[in-house]
Amino acid sequence: MSRLFTPLPLRSITFPNRVFVSPMCQYSSEDGMPTEWHLVHLGSRAVGGAGMVCVEASGVTPAGRITPWDAGIWSEAHAHAWKPVAAFIRAQGSVPAIQLAHAGRKASCAQPWKAGRPLQPAQGAWQTLGPSALAFGDFPAPRAMTKEEIRATVQDFGAAARHALAAGFDVVEVHGAHGYLLHSFCSPLSNARNDEYGGSLENRIRFPLEVARAVRASWPSDKPVFYRVSATDWAEGGWDLAQSIELARRLKDIGIDMIDCSSGGNVHHAQIPLGPGYQVPFAAAIRREAQIPTIAVGLVSDPVQAEQIVALGEADAVCLARAMLRDPYWARHAAKALGVAMPWPDQYKRCDAGPMGK
Repeated sequence: MSRLFTPLPLRSITFPNRVFVSPMCQYSSEDGMPTEWHLVHLGSRAVGGAGMVCVEASGVTPAGRITPWDAGIWSEAHAHAWKPVAAFIRAQGSVPAIQLAHAGRKASCAQPWKAGRPLQPAQGAWQTLGPSALAFGDFPAPRAMTKEEIRATVQDFGAAARHALAAGFDVVEVHGAHGYLLHSFCSPLSNARNDEYGGSLENRIRFPLEVARAVRASWPSDKPVFYRVSATDWAEGGWDLAQSIELARRLKDIGIDMIDCSSGGNVHHAQIPLGPGYQVPFAAAIRREAQIPTIAVGLVSDPVQAEQIVALGEADAVCLARAMLRDPYWARHAAKALGVAMPWPDQYKRCDAGPMGK
């Protein structure tokens, strides 16, 4: 029996399988609102058999977006706009999820297909925020957040979780990775504060833990909350796996249910050894040492590879990104390759009837 295609229960939610669609920015929103693109893009992956479909990084404030075209979840209007997307995902048997995000010092940029560079004032650039006035590479330096702004942002994440619930999502994921706001507080390479939010590990993870508590408190006790980490900065003197394990232990104590284990994104000069499954060891170590369920990500594209990750206990699920962009039906094709029966929707059953579709 395939472990990849066994159900995964977390609180009251049961994921039908362990193939998840990773949150992938589409840069196609209008004022943070989803468009027809999002309904088709996300809906097709749900029809494609994924156990969970996660909406892209969605700003908890307008200034927390990477670009002006990012998705948002900072108002009742956004909750209303996301409702049909969440409902369609659920209707296909998948679990609808959304990632709550603040881009921090990496905000105020153009779309990646327009080079992804920081916006100029004439293009609507805004002042970015971070733990300290330390720039990401050659980006404009952020303004160090005041304690009042930190407290307000904690409240923004809590409010975003409530909007996500009103939209009909069953899972929220706190984005604490890739050099965005929460990760930048964790790393000594981006956090040079000398108050209770900087210096020691205890201080550097204080803000992320406050956010996690606010989201957990704003979310129903019977629904899961995930947290995405960058397990390492891939840079000397930066955030690393040992610190990630300690953060995961603390997140578990708060009531976070699953750690989504990515890496990198916080420093421009990081040397990342890319390769199939290159981030899986992080998921395995955090799962083992923190005793919390994990998701493995990072160039996972082959069904046998994904099956081995889950079957060997390296992670409890896999999140796919590029592979899902190439093939919205990856989960169905993987099930077939692994000898697992996965019924197609009634509208598509002709494709599974035989070599000639008859």
